[in-house]
Amino acid sequence: MLNNKVAELLNTQVNKEFYSAYLYLHFANFYVEQGLNGFANWYQVQAQEERDHAMLFIQYMQNNDVPVTFEAIEKPSADLSGNMDALKEGLAHEQYVTGLIHNIYDAAYSVKDFRTMQFLDWFVKEQGEEETNANDLIKKMELFGSDPKSLYMLDQELAGRVYAAPSLVL
Repeated sequence: MLNNKVAELLNTQVNKEFYSAYLYLHFANFYVEQGLNGFANWYQVQAQEERDHAMLFIQYMQNNDVPVTFEAIEKPSADLSGNMDALKEGLAHEQYVTGLIHNIYDAAYSVKDFRTMQFLDWFVKEQGEEETNANDLIKKMELFGSDPKSLYMLDQELAGRVYAAPSLVL
C-alpha cells in the first residue's frame, strides 16, 4: 500500500502530465499558425510523450491499488507572440515538472518507499533529457532563427522527429 501523501502526489502528477500534453498542443497550434510545421511536429511529439507519461503514472497507481482521480485540465495561459516564446515557456515548464518529480521522490524517500523511488528513477532521467532538449532548441533558435533560410532548415530538421513510446517496465 502506498503512503497517502505519495499517492496524492502521484495522482497530482497524472493530471500535470495531461496538462503538459495540452500545453504542448497549444504550442504546436501556435507554430502551425506561423507556418512552422516542423516546430509544430516537435511539440506534437512532446504532447504524445506527456500523455504516455500520464499513462505510466496511472498504470503504476493501478498496479498498487490506488484509485486515480482525474481533474479538469486547465487552459494553457502561455501568451505566444513570437517564435521564441513557446520554446522558453517549454523550458520553464520542463523545469517545473522536474521539481514536481523531485517532490514525489522526496516524499517517497521520507517514508522509505523504495519501489516508488525506483519507478521515479526513469522520470528523473527523462526530465534531465527534456530540459536539455528544450535548452538546445532555444540555442538553435537563437543562432539561426533570425535568418529565414536557417529557420527553414531548422524547421525541416524538427519535422523529422518521430514519436517513440517510452520503454519503462512497471
